[in-house]
Amino acid sequence: MEEPEPGAEAAAPPGLRSLLPPRDFLGSRKGQLLLAESVLSFIIFICYIASSAASFMMAPLLEFLLALFLFFAYASKLNEKFKGLYWPLTDFLRCVTAAVIYFAISIAAVSKYNDGASKAAGVFGFIATIVYAIDFYITFNDLVTFLKQGNSESPERRKSEDEDSDSDSD
Repeated sequence: MEEPEPGAEAAAPPGLRSLLPPRDFLGSRKGQLLLAESVLSFIIFICYIASSAASFMMAPLLEFLLALFLFFAYASKLNEKFKGLYWPLTDFLRCVTAAVIYFAISIAAVSKYNDGASKAAGVFGFIATIVYAIDFYITFNDLVTFLKQGNSESPERRKSEDEDSDSDSD
């Protein structure tokens, strides 16, 4: 049997490495927020399964799947390849709805149910509300910057179109 070369065992196979997100994305603010949202949503989902408030388990499951999808979509730069969807707006709407839903079900879980898993899900839900609120605030600032850039180009375009038109409406 051949002995492996030193350092060869430390390298991951190329197939597995393609599934992992790049380090620069994991170090970015968006990557950390999406990772935190995924982890918190999964923890909340598990807490609701173990609690008597199992009727609330669908919202964390959907948010977990959406956050995980966007995590891998941004990590694999799918947003740059697929231009048919305005990704920041989609992400903003996801974050706003998640923050509102988590806040509402956390209040219901903490106030209505007495078991420990419901209380834990409620506390993690309040933490998730804060994380999603931070994410939609940052995404909202990106949207405003984009819209300001779009609005600053529009009047020039309209001015040149008005000069080129042959209308005799005056």
